[in-house]
Parts: sequence; structure tokens; C-alpha cells
Amino acid sequence: MADTASAIQQFQQQIDFFRAKLNLPTERWDDIKQSAHDRAFIVAGAQKASLLADLRQAVDKAVIGGSIQQFRNDFAEAVKTSGWSGWTGQGSESGEAWRTRVIYQTNMATSYAAGRYRQLTDPELLKARPYWRYVHSDGVMHPRPEHLAWNGLTLPNDHPFWETNFPPNGWGCQCSVVAVRLPREGDATEPPKGWDAMDPKTGAPAGVDKGWNYAPGANADTPLRQMVQDKLIDYPPAIGKALTRDVNRTISADERVPDFARAVLADRQRTDPLWLGFVEDPEAIGETLRGADVRGYMALMPAESVRHVEISHEYDGGSQRPPTPEDFARALAVLNTPDPGGLRLGSDRGKNGELRVIASKTIDGEGFRTVWEARPGKRNRAMALVSLAVKIAKRK
Repeated sequence: MADTASAIQQFQQQIDFFRAKLNLPTERWDDIKQSAHDRAFIVAGAQKASLLADLRQAVDKAVIGGSIQQFRNDFAEAVKTSGWSGWTGQGSESGEAWRTRVIYQTNMATSYAAGRYRQLTDPELLKARPYWRYVHSDGVMHPRPEHLAWNGLTLPNDHPFWETNFPPNGWGCQCSVVAVRLPREGDATEPPKGWDAMDPKTGAPAGVDKGWNYAPGANADTPLRQMVQDKLIDYPPAIGKALTRDVNRTISADERVPDFARAVLADRQRTDPLWLGFVEDPEAIGETLRGADVRGYMALMPAESVRHVEISHEYDGGSQRPPTPEDFARALAVLNTPDPGGLRLGSDRGKNGELRVIASKTIDGEGFRTVWEARPGKRNRAMALVSLAVKIAKRK
């Protein structure tokens, strides 16, 4: 198959989409599922932060117009610098050519499609051209029968077909979508019968490869927290400490913790938790929790913890002050970077016997004391915030 992605002309929406992604380490290509690729940059098997950053830079050059040969040169340099070995394709010229082509083409095709999705969903364009037409590429040497059958299919932009069949629909797929005012004479205006029946082997409709049944770019604004909680990212044990910090910095920029706290206090019926990030020092916290394994644990702020903080403490103007919504934004830092000696086992337990840890940290002269509950399980393992108290600085 030709390296067709090099013929695609890059545009700003494509570049913006790619650059908004967060580097995530993975062991397997399907650790990241479907629409989570809108938020995560991965190279299967690449787990070192420095390696992933170098590969990200190589792909970024491609997205802004670099050739596949330049990408291959940068890929080889990144592999050499990091000492990465055992990756799929390594050891033969044809294998390495195949692997680099897959990485290059996949990122080029999905970023292009996501950029086009952003263009196609522009409100003014939707008003003028409310239909989308599926276009099969004539340049494919071995076309998929289903993709050929969809060629010319013209449907309203909000038809469910586009949620799972917006191209690319698999490895090497070069199909595309164009916006039109109305179907042409002879265009199919209904998908083939049974188009939405899921293939049990792939979990996707027939003609769509495993993991490709989503519209690239449609979830680019979805919070990373939601994708983790929806189990679209199989995070443990792939998230290393360095990458955990990267994730946490991104979450801090994306999620307004004070806004969440204010919303909870305004709506007493709210029960959803806010994902603050990941536990960055599982060894220290695990040791405090009597040897518990908290690798890959999330840090959560349950809605009830915010309400608990508001009503459970009395403040008399003495050594403590009432925590503000802004104080909750510091809770993750208290857990992940407590003061020396600032971690200890809590004296009480959760309602189901869960162990708790107390983490303390001095910030701007004030003492922040947090209580976290370990919530184990096969999925969505977390340290959940129970309480927060702030001790004011002593007056000199």
C-alpha cells in the first residue's frame, strides 16, 4: 500500500487536534479504546516518558508536513536514544518499515479526519450543507467490500451511522466524508440493512476494524477523567510515575476543581465524583497503608466529601479556617507531595473497613491536612478524599 498520507495537505484544525493530545504510555495498542484516542497519543509498547515524548515530536513533524522518510529517521533516533527493544517489527527491514508506516499513517489519517470533523461540524456549514456523503478512495489497492458499498452513501450529519462509521474505519482506510446540501440522484440515503450489527470478534460493525468504531475528533473536548471512568483507558499498570505527573498537570488545567466544589455545594443531590488525577508515589502510600498495592490508583474527590468538609467542622476563629472551594484544588498536591513525615495511617476506617491515610502539607504558610480512603477493586481503584482541614499560619 502506498504511503498516501504524505499526499494529504495539512490544515490548522488537524494540527490543533494532534497537539491537544496527552502522551500516555501503553503496553498494548488496545489499552486505549475508541474515542479515547481523541485525547491520548500512544505508541503501543512505548512506556518511557522520554521515548514517548521523542516519538510524539516525530509525529508532530509529520502532521505539519514532514515526510514518512523523515519520520522513519526520527523514529530510529528515538529508539536508539532510549534503548527501546522488543517492539513489534524490530529486527527486520520489512518489519520496521511496516511498523513505522502504521504509526505514521494512523496518526496522519486520524488527525486529518478529526480536523475535517471539526470543519464539518461548524454551525454555519451544517446550516448550509446538512448532509454528509461517504467517499471511498479509488487509490486503495485492496478495497474493503463494505467501504465500496458505502461509497456515495449520503445521510443527515446526525445519523447514527456516523457515530461508528465515520472514516477512517480501519488500518490503512483512506475513505473520507464531504458535506453536501442534498443527496444526488442515485445516492443511497439509507445504510445497508444490518449495518449496525456488531461483529462479536471485533466489537464493531461489519467493515470496521476493532477499535475503529468511532468518529475521530468527535470527543476531542471530552475530559480525560470521563474517559478513564468510562473505562476507555486501561491505565494500570501502564501509567509510570513521570507520565502520571504529566497526566496530573493536564487534568489540573482541564478540570476546574473549585468550580466542581461550588457546584456540589449548590446542588445537594449531586453524587458524581471528580477525578483529580493519579497517585504519584504509590510506594510511600502503600507502605503507609500496611503494604497495600496502590499502583495505578486514581485520586477522587467524591461529592459527599465536599459537603462533609462544609458541615463537619466547627471554626471558632482560632487555629483553623473554613476551607474554600479553591483549597480543594490543592488536595492532590497534598496527597502526592506531602511534607516529610506528612503521611500516616488513619485511626478510623471506611464503612466497609477500608484503610485511610492522612496526608499533610504546608502551603503558603498554612497547614493542609487531608484524609484519603483506599478503595480497592479490579477497576477504578482509587484513593478517595474524605476530609480536608486548613490550619492558618501563626501570627508573629
